Amino acid sequence: MNTPTLSGVEPRAPAYAWGQHVIALDDLFNDGSHPERPEGALLAARGSVGEVVNTGHAPDLNEPVYLVQFDGCVVGCLEIELVPTPPGWQPENGGPG
Repeated sequence: MNTPTLSGVEPRAPAYAWGQHVIALDDLFNDGSHPERPEGALLAARGSVGEVVNTGHAPDLNEPVYLVQFDGCVVGCLEIELVPTPPGWQPENGGPG
């Protein structure tokens, strides 16, 4: 079932899939939305590799939102904050395979 936003525009399809490994493009700080960490705390450093554990949608932005697991901390991210891991990257050793 398609769920149009208030403006009648179809939600944009996510670029990243569940289980996909991604890299944080910048330091990701708690904006107050992460209940287990103090506001302003670093949640994931630039260059950290995480795994997409869920996807959602921000209707006001018509943007996919990703929950990404970074070293024990699940962080909500937009696509502009992430890039995919390079081809050949292996999660077992944290680098190219």
